[in-house]
Amino acid sequence: MPLSQPVNRRHIHTRQIDLRGYEREDGLWDIEAHLTDVKTYPIENQWRGQIDPGTPIHDMWIRLTIDIGFEIKAIEAVMDHTPYSICGDVAINFQRLVGLKIAPGWTKAIRQRVGGVHGCTHLVEMMRPLGTVAFQTLYPALERRRREANDRVAAMTGTEAMARTGTNDTAPVALPPRPAPKPPAHLNTCHALAADGEVVRQHYPEWYTGG
Repeated sequence: MPLSQPVNRRHIHTRQIDLRGYEREDGLWDIEAHLTDVKTYPIENQWRGQIDPGTPIHDMWIRLTIDIGFEIKAIEAVMDHTPYSICGDVAINFQRLVGLKIAPGWTKAIRQRVGGVHGCTHLVEMMRPLGTVAFQTLYPALERRRREANDRVAAMTGTEAMARTGTNDTAPVALPPRPAPKPPAHLNTCHALAADGEVVRQHYPEWYTGG
């Protein structure tokens, strides 16, 4: 359902942020963001002269290349349009993020490396939703790995599981106790995915904690 009918009004500004995730053929993932700001009226700019309606004031791109462990393997930041001529000078600083992992503390780690005068407010702001898009993009691969791991665990019988040594000796060898399956990482991250809620009861009954 859309928003309610507004009162009469005049359109002034549009910010668009496009976030996308891609699985690459080399086993890595690209997570990209594109931000634009446009006005519906002309404005004067000291460096660019008149910026006409619809011409971006900001037009910025950022791409994170990550692995299955959410580690940044490469990063690229580009500023096609900015309000100040020196904005693009800090794009190179985003290389400081290579090696970071998208994990708890992600936003703080970003600000420590490219916050304030060392970065760009708009690119830094996009890093948080990029983390969410990274999870959404890798989710199918992570779920596939989780199911495969759980299937392997289910095929074992703990300390009673027996295997051959791999030599001519046919004496059985007891395997170590099987590890407990891990719940999906997104459980309890929002109201809909509460462990005692209806969604989890239907889709993850083994992790349901409700009555």
